[in-house]
Amino acid sequence: MAPKKAKRRQQQGEGGSSNVFSMFEQSQIQEYKEAFTIIDQNRDGIISKDDLRDVLATMGQLNVKSDELEAMVKEASGPINFTVFLTMFGEKLKGADPEDVIVSAFKVLDPEGTGSIKKEFLQELLTTQCDRFTSEEMTSLWAAFPPDVAGNVDYKNICYVITHGEDKEE
Repeated sequence: MAPKKAKRRQQQGEGGSSNVFSMFEQSQIQEYKEAFTIIDQNRDGIISKDDLRDVLATMGQLNVKSDELEAMVKEASGPINFTVFLTMFGEKLKGADPEDVIVSAFKVLDPEGTGSIKKEFLQELLTTQCDRFTSEEMTSLWAAFPPDVAGNVDYKNICYVITHGEDKEE
């Protein structure tokens, strides 16, 4: 009996535990399933290098090197089916600090307790300190979290997205 289970587990992809589903809310699982379906371009239930190349091409990234794609696929211990895909996201999110810890770090930069930081101040910190952001990363940040008309960035929303993976419903 045990060899059959091992063989089935190998076919499904290593590390594919159904316990991963308990890490996410049903709505999050559905969103990940939609993302998986978009990435799985040939609809065979497994994300391959070709699937990644095709989906990146649809997003305008046409010159992705084969070794880069290989490195992406090798982040999994076997074929990337949906359970493995979900497990990979779970492992990535597990490494993030809790939301209250991240908010506390931002509060140091917000002595008035407004819940926001000036865009220019945050940009200066992120581009000149420690692990510096590139201009492309800053452009992506402002696209994802645009400042309000006064130039303030809602850091509590940033913290929520870092720890939950989606925008708060207002």
